[in-house]
Amino acid sequence: MSVLKRGVKNTFRNGIRTISVTAILAISIALSLVMLLSYQAVEGRITEVKSSIGNIITVTPAGSRGFFGGGEPLTNDTVAAIKNTAHVSKVQATLSSQLTTDSTTNLESGMDAGTLGERRFGGQDGGPVPPDGQVSTGTFTLPIFSVGVDDVANARAISGSAITIASGSAFDASSSDREALIGSGIAEKNELSVGATFTAYDEEIIVAGILDTADNRFAENVVVFPLATLQELAGLDGEVSDATVQVDSIENMDATVSALQATLGDIADVVSQQDTAASALEPLQNIRGVTLASLFGALGAGAVILFLTMLMVVRERRREIGVMKAIGAPTSSIVTQFFTEGVTFTVLGGIFGTILGVVLANPVLGALVKSSTGTTGTPTEGIARIAGGPGGGFARAFETINLRGTLDNLTAAVSWEVALYAVLAVLVIAALGSMIPSFFIARVRPAEVMRNE
Repeated sequence: MSVLKRGVKNTFRNGIRTISVTAILAISIALSLVMLLSYQAVEGRITEVKSSIGNIITVTPAGSRGFFGGGEPLTNDTVAAIKNTAHVSKVQATLSSQLTTDSTTNLESGMDAGTLGERRFGGQDGGPVPPDGQVSTGTFTLPIFSVGVDDVANARAISGSAITIASGSAFDASSSDREALIGSGIAEKNELSVGATFTAYDEEIIVAGILDTADNRFAENVVVFPLATLQELAGLDGEVSDATVQVDSIENMDATVSALQATLGDIADVVSQQDTAASALEPLQNIRGVTLASLFGALGAGAVILFLTMLMVVRERRREIGVMKAIGAPTSSIVTQFFTEGVTFTVLGGIFGTILGVVLANPVLGALVKSSTGTTGTPTEGIARIAGGPGGGFARAFETINLRGTLDNLTAAVSWEVALYAVLAVLVIAALGSMIPSFFIARVRPAEVMRNE
């Protein structure tokens, strides 16, 4: 025990050296901790992106995007074939249609057409379609978009946004019950509440819930039905507009895309998000590379600093080491004493470095994120609007991905696991920094030291 006490006491023999070495080690350990926390935060986000974006495939009728294009619709049999494909873990089928006031529903549209609505749908009011850049001259009411889903909880049937309910509750998406979720704009315009009824396709429909449209104005003018219900009501038995396919692993994406293309042939377009996911992952992977390199660099710098310090200490105390050996002190005890001194230096640096690292972790991570987003382009929502019409799977494939969103709210969190890593880092630095000086201690010969002195 006296050897350990002597090692700790020797750490403070030179006050200036102690403060200097502790400060340098604290900076090194703080940087190591910051990089470790940043690495863990980025690695967690990469895993999240891979599980939520990179393993998604969108299947749409060949040549069709939402309400645009042509081709033949997908069917329930198509969805069944997709579900039976290897590595497919989940399939969400969607059917998109339209409700027109006084024609197929007694509902009034919950949204004004505006210039874009007039350009896109103005010709449906009985007059000619207006040329690009012009609006219809007649009175026009925007149609209500109806969507059939087979999974309410996970559906992203409303222009890429997940369905959230402000009041009421979700229906059984596997049923053919006459009930629906309606947008808040429709509910307000038609003075409807949960439990009220409206007419669609000449049948009475119960309002099961009202959608939360705070973050999605398009959803104000949407009615969501169970898939089977909309298929029956709209006379589109067995038809499906698109299917969103989830693959069990991003590593199986290429094989699954090839299998789906072979199974479906030329009746469907199979669009993988893998390339887009790669773009989303690129800034995260860049940050991960920087943090990992900086982590090892900081640990190495700390070990070198401690090594040089302990080497200098050993050289200064050669006479002391020789005397200790001359009076019978074993080499192991002397090595333990100096190793304890190195550990004490590192522990002091570790205490202050950990505090500094926790304080600086998020600011440094924020700077890395800012640097990454400054050089990486990000798509806009306009891509989705151009890519496909309302409710179109191709639009959803893009709108579910926001590259800048992969870096939003990225924070470094301290946990017990990180604390253990910090202790391990201290021990690694202490071991590496004291190992070689200990070798020199073992080579000191008392007779030569005493004669030279």
